[in-house]
Amino acid sequence: MSRVIRALVYGDVDLNLIDGSAVWAQSTVQALSLAGCETRLVLKSPVHTGRLTDPLAGLPGVSVIKPAEERLVPGQAGRPLSPVQASRLLTRLDGDEPCDLLVLRGRRIVGQVVADGHFDGRIWAYLTDIPQSAAAMTERARTELGRIAAASRLLLCQTEELRCFLETWVPQACGRSVLCPPAVPEPGFPLPDHDRTHDPLRLVYTGKFAPLWNTLPMTRLPALLAERGIRAELHTVGDKIHEDPGHPEFHQAMHRALHGFAPGVRHHGGRPREEAMRIAAGCDLGLGWRDPRLDASLELSTKVLEFGILGLPVVLNRTPAHEALLGPDYPLYVPGRAETEDAAEAVSRAARDPEARRLAADRCRAAASRYTLTAAAGRWRAHLDRVFPPAPAAVAHRSRPLRIGVAGHDLKFLTRLLDHFRALPGLDVRVDAWPALARHDQAASRDLADWADVVVVEWCGPAAVWYSRHKRRGSRLVIRLHRFELDAEWPHQVDIDAVDRVVCVSPYYARRTLEHTGWPADKVVTVPNWVDAEQLDRPKAPGARFRLGMIGIAPSRKRLDLGLDVLELLRAEDRRWRLSVKSKPPWEYWWIWNKPEERAHYEAILRRVQTSPLLEGAVVFDDFGADVPTWLRRVGHVLSTSDDESFHLAPAEGMASGAVPALLPWPGADEIYDRRWIHAGPRAMAEAIAGLGADGETWREAGETARSQVRRTYALDRVAAAWTDLLVSGRVSDG
Repeated sequence: MSRVIRALVYGDVDLNLIDGSAVWAQSTVQALSLAGCETRLVLKSPVHTGRLTDPLAGLPGVSVIKPAEERLVPGQAGRPLSPVQASRLLTRLDGDEPCDLLVLRGRRIVGQVVADGHFDGRIWAYLTDIPQSAAAMTERARTELGRIAAASRLLLCQTEELRCFLETWVPQACGRSVLCPPAVPEPGFPLPDHDRTHDPLRLVYTGKFAPLWNTLPMTRLPALLAERGIRAELHTVGDKIHEDPGHPEFHQAMHRALHGFAPGVRHHGGRPREEAMRIAAGCDLGLGWRDPRLDASLELSTKVLEFGILGLPVVLNRTPAHEALLGPDYPLYVPGRAETEDAAEAVSRAARDPEARRLAADRCRAAASRYTLTAAAGRWRAHLDRVFPPAPAAVAHRSRPLRIGVAGHDLKFLTRLLDHFRALPGLDVRVDAWPALARHDQAASRDLADWADVVVVEWCGPAAVWYSRHKRRGSRLVIRLHRFELDAEWPHQVDIDAVDRVVCVSPYYARRTLEHTGWPADKVVTVPNWVDAEQLDRPKAPGARFRLGMIGIAPSRKRLDLGLDVLELLRAEDRRWRLSVKSKPPWEYWWIWNKPEERAHYEAILRRVQTSPLLEGAVVFDDFGADVPTWLRRVGHVLSTSDDESFHLAPAEGMASGAVPALLPWPGADEIYDRRWIHAGPRAMAEAIAGLGADGETWREAGETARSQVRRTYALDRVAAAWTDLLVSGRVSDG
């Protein structure tokens, strides 16, 4: 980062008690400090113990604000801050020393801060206390989360599964959701040799004590193991025992079990994090076993990471998340229905099978190595660098910001570029959003034309015509032309003498534009479409190898019929092949559906899907929406069967996701995409797809090649750099 970034951090958590949420606050501040941020942590509750806050005291750029002790909130006394109090305090602190980002944890506090409106666009929201199933995602919850997403700069998601779930249900989350998994500190002490176990066997659990975390049944394990001839003791660390209205007897029973009423239990109470790690490191086996009602959780098991970094194997439930983390053949999953007897069986195996214990320890250690504080700092630094790009050198000497005006009726292809321009120091950006292709507020457009140093008009349509005729002397005008405009009269109505640059998205359409208009060649340049490679780079779901994908099938020149040809050819040899289509239906575009030939095309396609034996049950039509990265996780091959395209973003997006592209040779395709992905016809396309092999390895290698190609040529940061150079200097760089 070229400048100091200032962060405020607040969580709806009590840092006197050691649990996952409190440890999150500590780890987040540590990682932000490592990433180079000046960070202020604001505490919710009065501090009674420095177990979590003392390690932060000496970190570079870190300060801990204690509202109760510093009497910052009238009437707080010894109570925790309410969401209303916290939001007001954060606003006041921001007024005293403005922050660049506000990192918040907890749905209630995020909702309150969003409602107050002071931090819109600066909120980095970390939400785990949200619905994590379709049944729980009510319309009210969706509306609330939509407001939160719209006001946030980023949504910090603990796992890929949580990010995808959120994007599927909350459209506003798409493009703003990034991964921010838990972080565990590397131990600052030598680790013991875990190849040999103690006698008695030492089990360990650290964290909060709650019914669904099976902490009370855990205290029965030493007795159950004794019945199996295994001497064992359970070591516990923590001081937060939940008061659960659904289990009114739990608190007292848990307290009794920890304090001498359960044989073989040694309770160490609440300890600083490093001391808790030392206690755990001196044990033989970690316990991450939970009630099966948590098996569907979309969160990552921090317990596995905490114990894994210490070289401990962990006993835990078999869940999709754990299988993704440790593998389906991990040897210490709790068998059966994960009852207490089942947990005792898993511990018995660990005690009696050194090879199983060693394999489990290796898996846990390898998993944890990806989630260290150092790795977390790298992730934070990458997020910060993207949100806060450095100022262009060419504007550093200016006495005022460079004024950029953006105009047009449909700015969907500019969204992330606009985010980038607004984040650049030295640029001031305003938008003239036309409500329709040829309808606008003339006074607002004239104000923008008079104000801007550079005007960018998206689409060479009526807006381009108007701005070319109302250009302010000394300003620059840039028009971006796609494809459909060449078939209309607008390019001939543009005053090309007033235009400084016409941007086309491909070399082929740059040539066509020159041939069609006769404009001066030095005014027409090529800057490709951008692909958000970071958002699209996600692990593939099981079965993706045999799923084709098409994005956008209207109008008929997109040639869904040829995509069906490819699918039929593949399914004639292997019935595992499927096709997913993500698109608005053609009848939602009135200008398409009003044409008889278009209707006939789609009626024939739908009839074919219903009647072809090879297509039966093999074609899925998915809702149109912004959740393309989530959708692409299920897709292994993206088809482009169009008659013509100006660029066709779908193959590039698929490539960024690790899918293999397959294109027909529409004009100009070979100047945008590698010719290895372009095939003479549907049969050649099907043969190439099938030729990637059934084992998946060749397909994965091809996908990695495709991903690398997109990152080198069309990644958002490269295209944004080219656009920035064009706006600032009038030249086009190569990104």
